[in-house]
Amino acid sequence: MTAAAPTGPLAGLKVVELGQLIAGPFAAKTLADFGADVIKIEAPRTGDPLRKWRLLKDGTSVWWQVQSRNKRSVALDLRQLEAQEIVRKLALDADVLIENFRPGAMEGWGLGPDTLQALNPRLIMLRISGYGQTGPYRDRPGFGVVAEAMSGLRHLTGEPGRVPVRVGVSIGDTLAALHGVIGILMALQHRHASGKGQVIDVALYEAVFNCMESLLPEYSAFSAVRGPAGSAMPGIAPTNAYRCSDGTYALIAGNGDSIFKRLMLCIHRPDLAADPALADNAGRVLRVQELDEAIGQWATSLTVEEVLSALERAEVPAGKIYTVADIAADPHYAARGMLKKVAMDDGSELAVPGFVPKLSATPGSHRRNAPVLGQDTDVVLKELGLSSEQIRGLRKRGIVA
Repeated sequence: MTAAAPTGPLAGLKVVELGQLIAGPFAAKTLADFGADVIKIEAPRTGDPLRKWRLLKDGTSVWWQVQSRNKRSVALDLRQLEAQEIVRKLALDADVLIENFRPGAMEGWGLGPDTLQALNPRLIMLRISGYGQTGPYRDRPGFGVVAEAMSGLRHLTGEPGRVPVRVGVSIGDTLAALHGVIGILMALQHRHASGKGQVIDVALYEAVFNCMESLLPEYSAFSAVRGPAGSAMPGIAPTNAYRCSDGTYALIAGNGDSIFKRLMLCIHRPDLAADPALADNAGRVLRVQELDEAIGQWATSLTVEEVLSALERAEVPAGKIYTVADIAADPHYAARGMLKKVAMDDGSELAVPGFVPKLSATPGSHRRNAPVLGQDTDVVLKELGLSSEQIRGLRKRGIVA
């Protein structure tokens, strides 16, 4: 696929991406989707391990086509002094550098913020790690799943009395990446006013903890330790997944006061709709089991489509629990541009997610497919002023690939 010219609100922004797998690369991918020139540094021979994760097409993960679209790949052995010097040259005119190594790794390579920001005081550095750059746990290896556990999220997922379960996607890494992007945009605004870059320190566990709603103040005020509640929303009723006659589930959210009344009328329970004790959430929470049983009895007599059709007419929020097959066939996903087809190098088509958020004037765009390992090494090094002879010498010594 021929690369298109950068467009979007971040066109002209130069980003150097170090690190691998999910958190750092997802942050860089988000910037690249909106026009940033992202130069991804990968290890020669192996590259980012994500290239080989999950299902492979022609030897490369199809996930790679999502995580690394719009990026350029440069293969550098960061253990080598000459490769470290190349990164320092890249940082000289970069706007942002993203890394997600264990704290201390960048400093060990002579690529810490003290060094790089001395060379380029306008440089913004996003550092994502398991536990942050400070604190007693900073040197521990940290993955998203561990962060999800430490943040309290894993304790809440699953059914009461059963083993805590994973959310199903790398939510800890993704939340950290999005917090990192927010930090970058704020730092760019500060740099616009001051001319100075700064360091953004994102800990995986803190990014998840930041989304834990009232967990801590409930414990502080009432010594309440929230536990898992399955598909229900504890303290907010009624909201749950209800089994229908065809064996599928409908997610029904009838927790607003007026919505609750419409829901009860829809399921032919006017007595509950008119009950003054159920007029607000506090009263409904006390009788949540009764309400769940009433809704469940109604739902189990109908197919999921019949349930959703009735609730749509009653203006009650509800939805089917989608599989990816449902997503791929859904007209709303298609109408919103979320099922994007990209042409692969072999001529086949691949469906990938579209761009989020939707910007009216400067939307995200797909300019090029994810690169093969080291695809842009020569071009980027020549942009730094290296000659073809110098590049051949670096390649011969295994420093670049």
